[in-house]
Amino acid sequence: CAIKDVFSNRIVGYAIDSRMKSRLAVAALHDAVSRRGGPSEVAGCIVHSDRGSQFRSRKFQRALKGYKLAGSMGRVGAAGDNAAMESFFSTLQKNVLNRQSWATRDQLRARIIHW
Repeated sequence: CAIKDVFSNRIVGYAIDSRMKSRLAVAALHDAVSRRGGPSEVAGCIVHSDRGSQFRSRKFQRALKGYKLAGSMGRVGAAGDNAAMESFFSTLQKNVLNRQSWATRDQLRARIIHW
C-alpha cells in the first residue's frame, strides 16, 4: 500500500505485506503522516483512494479522522479517479516486480526502496 503526494509526485508513505488489509493501509497512512512532519503538518489534506475494503474500514476511517484528514473515494468502476496511483503501481510492476522473483519480502522491500 502506498500514499502518494500528487503535488510533489512522490510516494510519501508505504507499507508492504502479503495481503491488502486495513492494518496495511493504516500503516502506510501512519508512515506518510510521520514522513510529512506529523499530524499538525497534514491536517486538512485530502487522502484519495479507490473503494477497496481496506480504505472503507472503520480502522482506516478512524485513522483519517485522528489525523484530521479528509477521505475521498473514487466512483465505482472509475479507475481514472485514482489514475495517479494506478500509474505508479503499473510502473512498479513493470520495473521491479516483473524483473525477477524475490525470496523474501525484505528483499523486495529493499529493492522497492532503492527504486
